[in-house]
Parts: sequence; C-alpha cells; structure tokens
Amino acid sequence: MSTPPQDQPLWRPDPARAAATQIVAFQAWAAEHHGAPAAPLAPTGSDDEAAARYAALHDWSIEDLPRFWGAVTEWFDVRFSTEPEAVLTDRSMPGARWFPGARLNYAAEALRRGEEESYRGKPAILHLDESGEPPTELSWAELRRQVGSLSAALREQGIRPGDRVAGYLPNIPEAVVALLATAAVGAVWTSCAPDFGARSVLDRFQQLEPVALITVDGYHYGGKNHDRREVVAELRRELPSLQTVVHVPLLGTEAPAGTLPWSALTAATATSGAGEPVFEPVPFDHPLWVLYSSGTTGLPKPIVQSQGGILVEHLKQAGLHLDLGPDDRFFWYTSTGWMMWNFLIAGLLVGSTIVTYDGSPGHPDTGALWSVAARTRANVLGTSAAYVIASRKADLHPGRDLDLSAVRCIGTTGSPLPPDGFQWIYDEVKQDVWLASVSGGTDVCSCFVGGVPTLPVYLGEIQAPCLGSAVEAWDVSGHPLTDQVGELVVTQPLPSMPIGFWGDKDGSRYHDSYFDTYPGVWRHGDWITVTSRGTVVIHGRSDSTLNRQGVRMGSADIYEVVERLPEITESLVIGLEEAEGGYWMPLFVVLAPGATLDEDLTGRIRSSLRTELSPRHVPDEVIAVTGLPHTLTGKRIEVPVKRLLAGTPLEQAVNPGSVDNLDHLRFFEQLGRDRRA
Repeated sequence: MSTPPQDQPLWRPDPARAAATQIVAFQAWAAEHHGAPAAPLAPTGSDDEAAARYAALHDWSIEDLPRFWGAVTEWFDVRFSTEPEAVLTDRSMPGARWFPGARLNYAAEALRRGEEESYRGKPAILHLDESGEPPTELSWAELRRQVGSLSAALREQGIRPGDRVAGYLPNIPEAVVALLATAAVGAVWTSCAPDFGARSVLDRFQQLEPVALITVDGYHYGGKNHDRREVVAELRRELPSLQTVVHVPLLGTEAPAGTLPWSALTAATATSGAGEPVFEPVPFDHPLWVLYSSGTTGLPKPIVQSQGGILVEHLKQAGLHLDLGPDDRFFWYTSTGWMMWNFLIAGLLVGSTIVTYDGSPGHPDTGALWSVAARTRANVLGTSAAYVIASRKADLHPGRDLDLSAVRCIGTTGSPLPPDGFQWIYDEVKQDVWLASVSGGTDVCSCFVGGVPTLPVYLGEIQAPCLGSAVEAWDVSGHPLTDQVGELVVTQPLPSMPIGFWGDKDGSRYHDSYFDTYPGVWRHGDWITVTSRGTVVIHGRSDSTLNRQGVRMGSADIYEVVERLPEITESLVIGLEEAEGGYWMPLFVVLAPGATLDEDLTGRIRSSLRTELSPRHVPDEVIAVTGLPHTLTGKRIEVPVKRLLAGTPLEQAVNPGSVDNLDHLRFFEQLGRDRRA
C-alpha cells in the first residue's frame, strides 16, 4: 500500500459498518432522550460529514457533562442499588463529585452476563501461555462461581469493605477472579506483576498495608520458569499487615505453611447455587483499586480510582470507542503491572470475551502476539507502539502468514506510534483494519484521545479526543493552540480521575501532580498537537521536553526518525541546559547486532534528522550505549537520565527499584561526572 497524500486518510470505515456501530446508535438515542445533537442514522461516507458528526457529539459531551454521563449510565443500563441524587454536583478539579448518593458494585456489572441463560456456557475468558496449547476457556457461569466462592472466602477471613487485597500475579484468569472477588466484597484491589522484584513491590504495597496477598509461586516467560518463592517470602516478612496469603501454584509447588491454597477457596461444591456471588453495594466514589505511577523519582504515587468512576468511563471507552459488544473477543497484550490490564477487564462490562496471555511477546519469536490474535479469533487486538515497530524491524508479514480475518481493530498505546508504524500495519497486517492509536494514562486508567469507529485514520494521527474528555493543547500562558505543539490539558473533570492518592490526607501531593501549572485544569505532562481537522498528535513527555533556541521539540519525533534506521535498536535523546547558558543535546543509541557507530552511520543519523525534521533536531553528539534504562512497565526513562547528566547522584535521581537495569543508569551517572571533571 502506497502512502497517501497527507490530506488523505490511510483508512476510512465502510459506511454500512459505521452505521452499525454503537456510537451511532447512542447518538441517535441520546438526541431523542438527552438533548444530544441530532445526526443522520446512515452516515454518507464523507470524511467531512463524519468529522462534523463526531465533533458535534463530542462538544455536547464536554459542554453538558451531567446529561452526557447520565446518558452513558442509561445506555449501558448501569444497575444502581441506590439511585443517584444527581450526576455531577461540583465541577471543580480536583474535587468533582460524581453521582452523589448512588450505590453500586463494579463486579456485579462485570459479571451480569453470567446471569443470562444464553450466555452462561459461553467463554468469558480465553487464556493462552507460551506452551502453544489451545486456549483454555472460563465460561461466564464458571467465572461467576469462582468469584462467588473466593469473595465468600475473603469475607470468612474477615476482609471487609475498604480493606486492601494485593495481587502478585501474572496475566492469568486467577488474577481476574481475584480482582472481581475483591470488588464484590467492597475491598480495594492492587497488583504488581511477578517480574517486579521485592523492593519494587514493597515500595508499592507497603503504602497500602494490605490485609491479604494473593500470589503465584512463579511465572513463565521467554521459554523459562521463574521461581518467585523467595520474593514472596520476603513480601510476607515485610508486610506485617497481612492476615491472609493465598497460594496460586502456577509452577505446581505446594502451598507454604501459613498460606491457603487457591483451589480450596475456589473449588466447586455439590450444593446447588453455591458460589453465587454476593455484591456489596458501595458508594459511587468508593475505592475500587490503586494503581501506581512509574516511581522513577521517589516512591510510586498510589493512584486511587473509584468503583463508579471506572465503571462508567470503561463502559464508554469499551462500548462506544472500541465498539465492543457481546459477540466480540478482546485481546490486549499487557501485564498486571500496567493499567491496560485493568482496562482489558472492561471487556467483561460490555459482555465481550477477554483474552488473557501469560508470556513474552517475543517468544518463540517476535510474531507471538499476532499468533495469539489468530488463534483466538480476536476482533480487537491491542498492543504497544514498540511491538509494532519491533514487528516491522523483524520483517514480519502477519497478514500474509496468519489468518487475521477476525481482527477489525488494532489498538496501540504505551508511546506514540510513529507514521512508519501506521504504514506498516496497513501494508503488512490488513488494508481494511481500523487502527485505533490511543493515549491516556495510569492516572485515569483510560484514554484522553483515541479511536472512533466512524472516523477515518490519517498517517501518524490519533483520530480524536474521546467523548467526555475536554482535551486541548495550551501554551505556557494557558491559551489554546491549533496546529501547534502545546501542553495536553483537560479542562473538565472525568469520572475516572483519581479520588486521590492513598495516604495523601490533605490532597497536596495529588494537587501538585496535575493542577499546579494551570489552577483548576489537569496538566498531563505530554506535548500534543490538536489539528484543525480534529485529530491529535502526541509528541512525547513535556517534562523531558527538548528546547533549543526557544523552540520546543518532542523526543518521540526524533525516536521515530532514528529508529527507522536498521542499525538502531533503540534511542534516547536528552536536552540539558548548561551553566554558561549553553544547551547540550546528546543522542544515545543502542546498536543492532553487528552494527558499528562509524562516521557513515553517524552522518546518516544527522542527515535523516536534518532532512525529515529540522536542523534543530540534530544532536550535538551521537553516543553508542550497550542498553537504555526503562521503567518496570517498559517505558524508556528520560527525566532521571537528564538529572544524572546534570550531576544528581543516582540515589536522588531515581528510585532504583523502579528501573529494569541499574547498570545502564550508572553509565549516565559516570558520564555526568566526566563532563563536570
């Protein structure tokens, strides 16, 4: 497929398919019942008409928040055990109060399909691992039964609403059961993936003082078994608040002394109806789970989100923006240490079958995730921008080599997907596929900007701001920008914004994290461009912004150009203000096997950046490194590297437990010393 002109889309939805989407039906219904702008039921296929239609719906969704979010709860038939007194009584940020007086339960909504006889035998979860064995199924009826059994067992252990339950689990069905059982009780869930070391886990869990820990003995990854029993023993020693420990024998080991075996808490009984879950009605703003910031500086921030806020946000995002429904299979590659795992469970809220995968995306080869999608007949496949680029560099041809006929949507997130990634998907995966590149954050466990099934896809651009998300690009004075780079801000509250940080009694840490730059407005920390056609381009983190000669530049633009070169595996660019008023911008590159950073390669790097971006984007130096540091969720680290190069000691520049390889950071610490010598 040749690259279209910049003003022409890579893809546009078939008019009949667009007309059949939930977002079209929702708009027609909301126009009749809630004052949404009316629109034709059958889109014409015109790009301008589609854009105008969505823009009108989006404007209404952010201008009339009570009617929009009230409509969402009605459209998805949210079952309140106590009806709300209102939808929104305070719009302040922070401090917005959503659905006061309402009581509900997230787990009850996630499991409601299991109440329907026609769905009880259908799969709620399909699970795969690296073994290559066929997927195992967990039916809706069995999921309800296991959640009912485990939640009853948690109550027998004395766990009550508000208590914290921690999971040290990979992306397996047991993790889904554990989260839903915790929510059914009204307790608060939190999780870490088992590849996190003891110190990283304790930095997170010790802040919450959990009363229960549900943990595996180890995990499978990259064709190997990884025994974590010593780590678990350390967690038990260092978490004195624990009263209950549940052992999940993923590697087949016996339950240690003082722990309860998973099977005993979830086993079927002969009593008819046993295991049917009991759901604790909780207030709308009752804590559902705690997620964590990456923790690269100081302790990770424990981000608390509510049962009701996550419920309505995820219903909107999964049902309207991804167009997921009861006949769909939803696969997003993730781990329990990343917010996308929590979002994967949103598939259950709209009746979809979710696909869990425990393993490496690169085992036995780089095509592993494409194979999982083919084997499970996934309709929506989610992955990271890094995986798409890795697939391109590995010269994969998934569309040619696998049956991906069921895939109608490919989602990407984690970092900006460069134009080359867009083009590769349409060249090598499917020409008729909806590419839903999205961007949001752990902070809201959702997307600010993302996919819209009725809109065209343009090269390198995210389709639109999401419904209810009042996204703008602002300059330093707080003025909105169009077709120019600015700070990503959100000017109206979202239900899934944190209800606070755990332990932040006066709210100061929460306020300072998002609202100190523009009072009353959420500043997210990304550079974005909102285009005149309503699409969005993400340029990278604004807190590691490059600023040469007063011109701000996003690091993602540089990575996209540099990493297109076959000799470059990964790169990192830093802009450092110097004491004499100078500015040093080095580019660090990890070379592909066999490559050498000689004059020819350095020249091609510089030439590519000068030609494709601008002379300002050309680094002062290109330096080869053996590897780059990342957070435990795989994101490259920029700000701590900048601090190290400026002379900050490593222990002050970064939380060591949040980094995948400290040796890579020590290189930058030494380089910083050498430059000051």
